[in-house]
Amino acid sequence: MELKEKEKPQVEDYLLFTPKTQAIFWNMNVRAIQRMLDYDYVANREIPSIAAIVAPTTERKYQKFFFGTDEVLIPVYRDLKEAAEKHPNADVLINFASFRTAYSVTKEALDIPHIRTIVITAEGIPERLERELAILSKRLGKVIIGPATVGGISAGAFRIANSGGTIENIIASKLYRPGSVGLVTRSGGLFNELANMISRNSDGIVEGIAIGGDRYPGSDFLDHILRFEKDPRVKFIVMLGEIGGRLEYKVVEAIKSGLIKKPVIAWCIGTVARVLGGEVQFGHAGARAGSKLETAEEKNRALKEAGALVPDSFDDLPKLIRDTFKNLTGLNPEDVEEKVQPKSVPMDFAEAKKKGLVRKATNFTCTISDDRGEEPVYAGYGLTEILENNFSIGDIISLLWFKKKFPKWATDFIELVIKVVADHGPAVSGAIVGRITSRAGKDLVSSLASGLLTIGPRFGGAIDGAAHYFKWAYESGLEPDEFVEEMKRRKILIPGIGHRIKSLRNPDKRVEFLKNYARTHFPRTDLLDYALRVEKVTTAKKENLILNVDGTIGVLFVDLLYSLGYKSQEIDEIIEAGTLNALFVLGRSIGIIGHILDEKRLGSPLYRHPWDDILFKVERAEEIKA
Repeated sequence: MELKEKEKPQVEDYLLFTPKTQAIFWNMNVRAIQRMLDYDYVANREIPSIAAIVAPTTERKYQKFFFGTDEVLIPVYRDLKEAAEKHPNADVLINFASFRTAYSVTKEALDIPHIRTIVITAEGIPERLERELAILSKRLGKVIIGPATVGGISAGAFRIANSGGTIENIIASKLYRPGSVGLVTRSGGLFNELANMISRNSDGIVEGIAIGGDRYPGSDFLDHILRFEKDPRVKFIVMLGEIGGRLEYKVVEAIKSGLIKKPVIAWCIGTVARVLGGEVQFGHAGARAGSKLETAEEKNRALKEAGALVPDSFDDLPKLIRDTFKNLTGLNPEDVEEKVQPKSVPMDFAEAKKKGLVRKATNFTCTISDDRGEEPVYAGYGLTEILENNFSIGDIISLLWFKKKFPKWATDFIELVIKVVADHGPAVSGAIVGRITSRAGKDLVSSLASGLLTIGPRFGGAIDGAAHYFKWAYESGLEPDEFVEEMKRRKILIPGIGHRIKSLRNPDKRVEFLKNYARTHFPRTDLLDYALRVEKVTTAKKENLILNVDGTIGVLFVDLLYSLGYKSQEIDEIIEAGTLNALFVLGRSIGIIGHILDEKRLGSPLYRHPWDDILFKVERAEEIKA
């Protein structure tokens, strides 16, 4: 949501923010942006205060946020100028860049005509660059808040990032609607405390600005106090300075000259420095007294002599605010009528769930792994345990596919199957299609997917079928010849029987490897023995109707499951789920990837099938007459 041209507010020169102000947020700080939007909702804004996000390293075009209970899409750009061109209504830049790039981002923003206000949160910008930005912004008639600032709040209109704290504090401090006090402080840390103090002892703030803790802020106390002087909503001003620097003396001179006529309550923190001895450095870069004039005591004395209202200590500040408010309005803070009620921000689901306030049915169930902790867990085994005990790929498959830790003979068989089916040359359908797709310029994943899509009853997908039918025949007590006749009657080719090239006289070495392994390591091979008896029946008719590699894997895996104690119904469920075909898919993926990489390595051109390998029989189409 953004303003149309006719909706753009005519902003007075003393107003930085209005309820229709929108900003560009530099950096993908999702939490800070969401807090701004939550404030918008609480303060009854009609449109979000963020018009766009600039995140130079992202590929996203939009980012979702909540605006109350509704979700909104905030556009994301990689370039500030593009964002500004697309959103000319956004006259504020909230610069959340690091100290390394905050200067260049601000310089770029100063060159954009319609950006009037720039907030710089970064600390550590070199002082010479800060001074340059301050001078340049004033020459251009623009306002910089910061660097090293939390920002500020225009009550009921606009919140900068995290200013004001939690939503609970925003409401408690009445920051959702304007009061009568203009607040300007150097300390971002005390900003929330002062806003709360003012709300308890008056009707709250109109606007509060933290100018930032660095020695050379882009705008100072006087810049903002002069704006408050012009703002008819501001009845009096609260200024919190601190030890170090001489910015407070500009306010002293303005009060003396009559430039500031509204009451100014002022206090400079850091009076404790006198008992510490030597030159004391407080938390901010500018909070260091290099001379007597820069001490908190001297500043407080000068402000008081100029006519500012200065308490005897920070502890006396609340009473002074209360008395000043009552003298100006004739009201006690408790007597202020609340005309604006804040909206309640809906609790995020994660927070509500954590507090036990809601429950929600899940859409998916996972029983094989969990990655929510410190390390992934596979069927109850942590990754550390898996690696320290050197689990094999077969072990991992047994955990993730079957939720059991198979014995070594079984996991070794799984790995043998993967090795056996990994590749069968470049001429089979999966390899051919994968190669053709790769030569068409497609990426590896697309090429692999196209090759895998050829797996089916005629290519590698017969393992499940072989396991199903041989198991059914064996458990039904059918003799091998009865099984062959029954499949013929049903007009079903027996899955796992037959090979285009291999035969009794040209046996498939892969089948021999699998049979020999099973004879040596399996506790039982009932179904393999049955399948070999069926093979004798089929090869008596045609010598290439042998038990092929798909059939061998299928029957042996049933024998494996029998040996591990699986019940017949459990084995049927495993077969019906496609688990055995998955072994072929997993293994053959290795080979197909190899062929694809081979094409990439060779730099092969686009493939076009030769005409002489196609029978063209194209006849004139029959004309259908109505």
